[in-house]
Amino acid sequence: MNNNKKNNATLNVLLIILNVVLFIFLLFIYSWSDRGCLIYEHKPIIYIYPKEDINVKIKLSHPENLTTTYPKYENEWNVIARKDGTLIDKNNKKYYALYWESKNNKSNPMKEDGFVVQKENIIDFLEEKLEILGLNYKESNEFIMYWLPILEKSEYNYIRFQTMEEINENMELSIDPKPDTLIRVRMEYKPLEQEIKVKEQKLTPVERQGYTVVEWGGTNIN
Repeated sequence: MNNNKKNNATLNVLLIILNVVLFIFLLFIYSWSDRGCLIYEHKPIIYIYPKEDINVKIKLSHPENLTTTYPKYENEWNVIARKDGTLIDKNNKKYYALYWESKNNKSNPMKEDGFVVQKENIIDFLEEKLEILGLNYKESNEFIMYWLPILEKSEYNYIRFQTMEEINENMELSIDPKPDTLIRVRMEYKPLEQEIKVKEQKLTPVERQGYTVVEWGGTNIN
């Protein structure tokens, strides 16, 4: 009888240890995935504004990394772009923009410059910075409506806008015919539990001239 009690006690201890190990393992997996072992480009969306109705072809430099596109990307996008921004594909379907998302296996750590923004200041911050970067009110509205629910989950966020060189390194756009003005806004962000100090990023104002292509999106920081 005593041996049975000892065996049961040993079994119970082993079960407890097994459950603890399993819990720690699942917690590690969740934490790792939450931090983003893969970096994703979230909702890059492309608007085309020609001065007259023209045919426009756009190619992405790394189609193998694409996860979602609309309309479907098949070696390129080939659309008729109208002066009002309407895009028409070969099936005569209309769009107001081109949409893609992709993965990027490269590490994307925090940089020395950027901004740390408190939740209550996110809207004012984005409205101000997006105007500097060249977005019009409609594009800025759509950017904020997409990102606001994500950024407001944290009391603070580290935010930085990538340079054109950094954006092209991950996914370059080949546009035919080449636009007079190309605007690509890529926000990288990291949720913070408390405020930290970073060097303020200097942004160069962008002026739209002539035939213009605009893209905005965002990416997480690991």
